[in-house]
Amino acid sequence: MGFSITSTPSTSMTRSHYHTHKLFLYTNYILLGAASSCIFLTLSLRLLPSLCGLSLIFLHILTIAAAVSGCAMAAASSTRWFGVHMVFTVLTAIFQGSVAMLVYTRTGDFLLELKSYVREEDGAVILKLAGGLSVVMFVLEWVVLTLAFFLRYYAFVEGDGSNNNGAAMRSAKVQQDEDLKDWPWPFQV
Repeated sequence: MGFSITSTPSTSMTRSHYHTHKLFLYTNYILLGAASSCIFLTLSLRLLPSLCGLSLIFLHILTIAAAVSGCAMAAASSTRWFGVHMVFTVLTAIFQGSVAMLVYTRTGDFLLELKSYVREEDGAVILKLAGGLSVVMFVLEWVVLTLAFFLRYYAFVEGDGSNNNGAAMRSAKVQQDEDLKDWPWPFQV
């Protein structure tokens, strides 16, 4: 589930699957760092945050949970973790985009709701830094969603999916001709 020393993909996955997997993990790690940085920026505005500040911190905790579930999904490659990761990531992406728009369009009002102890000019700069990180997290979450889709697709095509029928997925033939001989005449094509 983390960084590995080896630079070659395992024999069970293709080279593009390996590179997609690594990029997926790296973007999740960057997402973890950005969300934790936003938590510290929010706490720098007021050590004991208001209700608005607590909800902002809770949003960043949800973002961290989405990134952790993404790392667990990449390690486990199960359908259950895939669904949990998708739900967390879509919700946090929507809310991160909303927070970023709110920070940049209504900075003064948002700063008043946070009930900050710092000067208004300094608080606006700190809040815009957090808004910039929210934009970065919004973009990274959609990149993570796209990469998760590709990982799931590669797992399905290579036979690591739920049906473990990878050879049939790579073949264009649906059935063999011998199987059709037992069917009635209209269905034999």
